[in-house]
Amino acid sequence: MLITTPAGSREAVVAACRPVPEERRTATVLFVDIVGSTRLVERLDPEDVRALQRAYFGTVASVLRRWRGVVEKYVGDAVMALFGASGSDGFDAYRAVRAGLDIQAALQRRRPAGVRLRVRVGVATGEVLLDLTGFRDGGHGAASGAVITTAARLQEHAPPGGVVVCPVTRAAVAGLVEQRPLATLALAGKTLPLDVWRVTGVAGSGPARHGVPLVGRGRELASAADEVARALRERRPRWISLVGPPGSGRSRLLHEVTRAVPHVDGVPVRRRVTACPPYPCGELAPLADLVRPRPDGTVADGPGGGVLAAFLAAPDDDTVAARAVGACREALLGLAAGTPVVVAVDDLDRAAPALRRFLHQLHVAAGERGLPLAVVTTCGSGSADPLPTPARRIPVEPLGPPDTGRLLRHLLDRAGRPAALAARLVGLVGGSPALAAAYASADPAGEPGGVPAAARRLVDARLDRLDGTHRAVLLAGAAGSGPVVAASVEAMLGWPAGRAGPALRALASAGLLRPAAAGGWAIDVLVARVAALRLSRAVRADFARRLRAAKDTAAGRAPGAGTGVPSRDAGGREVCPLGAGRSRRSGGGARPAPDPPDRLDRRGPLRRVSGDPVLAPPGRAGALRAVPGPAGQPARAGPATVGAPAQPVPLRRVGRRRTGPGGHALGPAA
Repeated sequence: MLITTPAGSREAVVAACRPVPEERRTATVLFVDIVGSTRLVERLDPEDVRALQRAYFGTVASVLRRWRGVVEKYVGDAVMALFGASGSDGFDAYRAVRAGLDIQAALQRRRPAGVRLRVRVGVATGEVLLDLTGFRDGGHGAASGAVITTAARLQEHAPPGGVVVCPVTRAAVAGLVEQRPLATLALAGKTLPLDVWRVTGVAGSGPARHGVPLVGRGRELASAADEVARALRERRPRWISLVGPPGSGRSRLLHEVTRAVPHVDGVPVRRRVTACPPYPCGELAPLADLVRPRPDGTVADGPGGGVLAAFLAAPDDDTVAARAVGACREALLGLAAGTPVVVAVDDLDRAAPALRRFLHQLHVAAGERGLPLAVVTTCGSGSADPLPTPARRIPVEPLGPPDTGRLLRHLLDRAGRPAALAARLVGLVGGSPALAAAYASADPAGEPGGVPAAARRLVDARLDRLDGTHRAVLLAGAAGSGPVVAASVEAMLGWPAGRAGPALRALASAGLLRPAAAGGWAIDVLVARVAALRLSRAVRADFARRLRAAKDTAAGRAPGAGTGVPSRDAGGREVCPLGAGRSRRSGGGARPAPDPPDRLDRRGPLRRVSGDPVLAPPGRAGALRAVPGPAGQPARAGPATVGAPAQPVPLRRVGRRRTGPGGHALGPAA
């Protein structure tokens, strides 16, 4: 098994990557274990067992790394891995399922130590509390949550050689993999039975199906259709790129653009449409959908027909696909020589470089031959892929409130829910058709924070694209109520004045914030909800104590004892970072209880020196006052009597205790 060493100091890790030491996150957990390992080990020599274990763990670990999974722990022959815990791309569950399928295939091919190993894989998605400093390969105890037990139980009930998923995972990978239902399971420790599905393979690529009418995209549709018509009529190929973030409805718009120009000068327009799935099995696999001129999927006879047929038979084989690139290009150019052609590719930002290169070469070759061909693609707003000329980028902006309301009413009616809910949901979905569909399709009351799982995946991926500084500001702003003010954010994060302002303006430019009253900022409603869901109770309490202490300081009051607010040394360095001192094993929230004020006099003698006085304000129970000591002994600190007048007494402890993270005493100073 792998043995890892502890990470460096908690403060260094937190400062380097995350604003808080722990987060509540939606993660996908994968459990894999060997079938019949006890019987297998009984009949093998110990040296053969060691060789088998090394080969098995090495194979599993390499597959998990390829799919960006992180091993959380090894339990005997079982391996537990997390997906989406350190950063989400919106396809964490899909990557976990693909990893499970690849583990099965890799062990079947490799046969470690000459032994045929069969394994079971269980995959479950749910909420975990993640210790960010302990999250690494072999970081035992880094994650806590019921979903871990669910994944382990699913693995126990999976058929040998199978991958079994929970309902949440099944919904997250719908349309991306082939699944079939299994019998409902009564899992140990679960109150209710659980529906489970077995994943049998990866779904084929192809354009998405759209059953919702296009709403609020008339201008974008007209612009794209005009570009397509000009390219085909003038026989001057053009590239039209529909640019928008995930969930903006860009795929729905592409579907309409390909049908907006059915004829050019009385000649029918042929459409060739494909989509790039996340993490495709083959670099050029989506190309297979572009080179099928006939409904039956066959290729026209002629030069390259045999190569194309071989490619269509094995589109995931990169070697076969590489040999067919030239034949695919000539097939499309030959089609355009006889009739106008629109080539549409959805989610081009997911495509491998080889597919992008193919489309660029196709566009250039069509221009050199003067063929009626148009290339229409969709990609994300941050895509920097250069476009060939002539080209046109058409932004897909969020829908306005009236169009959002129309779309919501249609979706709610189709789902059998009251259309009156649209008025309440308009502000939540923020003009995103995908979010509108997520809220309209099901009641989110049972979801954490009232946020549908599909909506949370989109927002989580958006948050994790931010760097540590901007994510820190957003999380701190979501922890408060009312407008976000730079001074409050700086107080909660322990930052110097002026640091939060540029980050707030950058977040506003990214569309996550908008100006609010009194010079503050307002966070997008749904983004604020999802960001707040990431904050644990302990971190919320730390933020509140820091903010309260900053307000006390601004008002001329000393911060209250036990606030957990970090102090700074003479160099201005923070000596008590946020969240330090928590026990990772306890789930991140445990900390030693501070000594109450009435016990401070037991820590050691105090003596009068020049310095700030310790005040006992009138009417405040529990404050400190000077307590006269025995004859010849210095005064001690004790509780003030309610109603007693304030008595300034300059005091300083003679033998101060050393303090650890969080300000908790560790022992007397040397």
